Amino acid sequence: MAQVNPYLTFNGDCEAAFQFYKSVFGGEFTFIGKFKDMPSEHPLPAGTEDLIMHVSLPISKETILMGSDTSEAFGQQPAIKGTNFSVSINTDSEAEAQKLFDGLSNGGQVTMPMEKTFWGAFFGMFIDKFGILWMVNYDYEQK
Repeated sequence: MAQVNPYLTFNGDCEAAFQFYKSVFGGEFTFIGKFKDMPSEHPLPAGTEDLIMHVSLPISKETILMGSDTSEAFGQQPAIKGTNFSVSINTDSEAEAQKLFDGLSNGGQVTMPMEKTFWGAFFGMFIDKFGILWMVNYDYEQK
């Protein structure tokens, strides 16, 4: 069964925001990675090295609050308050991930096709035909 989690986007203050959320919700980050930690064949644009690529903070048994920084240096639009979130779906299988991705992205704009990632997942992103940002993820090593 798919699990839906909020995914927040920030303009350089993701780490501060998530330290704050952690102080409120408690718990520990299950992952926090910066863009400089990401394997890449291309050099990082100046000033982006310490931005957050991805952070995960479980806030209940069923819900994980996730986030990242955005940067125009990566060709992304600055996050606009009120629209700086995505719906993130975690699935139980690669087939379920592909089915949900194909169905929900129909008529929309795929921004990252479903593909295997360096962090051990099958992952993709899109904007649906109603303008909602989505991420679909299947972790190969289930927790």
